[in-house]
Amino acid sequence: MREKHGLDATDIRILSAVQAHGQLSKTQLARIVNLSPTPCWERLTRLKAAGFIRGYRADIALDRIADFTRVVVTVSLAQHRKADFDRFEAAIRAREEITRCIATGGGMDYVMTVIAPSLAAFQELMDALLAAELGIERYMIYIVTREVKAEAPNLARLAARAGR
Repeated sequence: MREKHGLDATDIRILSAVQAHGQLSKTQLARIVNLSPTPCWERLTRLKAAGFIRGYRADIALDRIADFTRVVVTVSLAQHRKADFDRFEAAIRAREEITRCIATGGGMDYVMTVIAPSLAAFQELMDALLAAELGIERYMIYIVTREVKAEAPNLARLAARAGR
């Protein structure tokens, strides 16, 4: 049975393996997925070409490299025109300290994660964003004290629910 976007259970197993382990050799991936190497690799190539795999990243233990402050920031814009959102989002993309930003519906327009060397450096970033006149009406900050959970979703379960 084919799922959304033409994915079947084997495609989901391949995507799950790549999500869990990153780049794998043809043999390793085939063993995990329980498929012979050549068809497995052909499927992986097709999934990449179709845009299902955006890239490969390592989960780095930042706390072993440097001390840093992680802050979650919610942002509400004063105006809600496309140009306002575009201007704000372009400015956010240009700031490397902002490692994640999602647009949301409801009370706040955006939720961002900021990694800064200190709280003072974070405040300098916020001052710069406010000075850039990006239309920020208000923002709230939440200092992250520890990460409780950060996992990728279970692709097989997600795909099964989407196929209902």
